[in-house]
Amino acid sequence: QVQLVESGGGLVQPGGSLRLSCTASGSGFSLNVMGWYRQAPGKERELVARVGTAGSTNYADSVKGRFTISRDNAKNTVYLQMNSLKPEDTAVYYCNARRYASSSVYYDSWGQGTQVTVSS
Repeated sequence: QVQLVESGGGLVQPGGSLRLSCTASGSGFSLNVMGWYRQAPGKERELVARVGTAGSTNYADSVKGRFTISRDNAKNTVYLQMNSLKPEDTAVYYCNARRYASSSVYYDSWGQGTQVTVSS
């Protein structure tokens, strides 16, 4: 497992932007599929965006065109650029590192979460 530390959350007005960062400790960062999840009060945790080991990305429909995930393997860091933020984006955002042992077996590591609040 890896240790993940998120940063960059905060309070922002609707229409504003934030960039989340997640830095991993240990080796093998480039072998992990990295993702951002979020959990709003009273709701289940949901996938926001994911970036594969080769750089392919996928996004939840609710954030397509507004959020961008990227990774810098030299810095062991994954980013989530969030633009045009809406109140419904308010949640705790969690960084995830997934290491596949096989096509159906994987191991997850999670960060502690960072709060994002979108409000006027």
